[in-house]
Amino acid sequence: MGNISKQEKKRINSLAVKKYRDKERLFVVEGEKSVSEFLASSFKVRKIYCTCEYGFPVQHPDITQITSSEMQQISNLKTASTVLALVETPSVEIDALPNNELLLALDDIQDPGNLGTIIRLADWFGINYIVCSLFTADAYGPKTVQATMGSLTRIKVVYTDLYAFLKSANEKNLIYGTFLEGENIYTAELSGNGIAVMGNEGKGISPEIAGLVSRKLSIPAFVNNAAESLNVATATAIICSEFRRRIYQ
Repeated sequence: MGNISKQEKKRINSLAVKKYRDKERLFVVEGEKSVSEFLASSFKVRKIYCTCEYGFPVQHPDITQITSSEMQQISNLKTASTVLALVETPSVEIDALPNNELLLALDDIQDPGNLGTIIRLADWFGINYIVCSLFTADAYGPKTVQATMGSLTRIKVVYTDLYAFLKSANEKNLIYGTFLEGENIYTAELSGNGIAVMGNEGKGISPEIAGLVSRKLSIPAFVNNAAESLNVATATAIICSEFRRRIYQ
């Protein structure tokens, strides 16, 4: 018990910062459910730290048992869990993205919690790929990973020049985006595939990206004097639900 070195603690704590995650090609996963999801996935779990309270039998070649106090020192949570894993960051090639599925594209989403929720929504609605602009929050940051609750194991997330990607994809896919002046999503014609673009929390879809949108959609309010806008994760849920409803209705 208590076999974690100061150097290990420093290394794990450094992974809270993106540049060190990129350098190490590692990220942190915490909590029994999330760690279990990653262990059962195609992700490579490099190392596991757990306390004596950790109740899941795990077969892994590199497990270190530490004290609850030590776990708190390396945890990104206010109240540390009983298990923490170091996981290798995967590489997702932009060329591998399919043309016959519904994809999500994120235009500079900033909040890690929103990104994590969107990844969970993609998992729920059977959307396998999310394409992110280079300035979108990091999918492998601690807050995002925690918010996905394991859904990150099933969703491929790729970061790229979003304008260049959409410009190239425009020849083969309808590109949808949400705008205040768009067509009512509940009456608009929707396809079973294409790319749904979700905009930044404060600015929405950028003018540059908006110029590539084939079909502008809106989510109508049902009362007068409603809220000015919807949270981007909430809007994503409505968009995904309506696309899927059309297929299965």
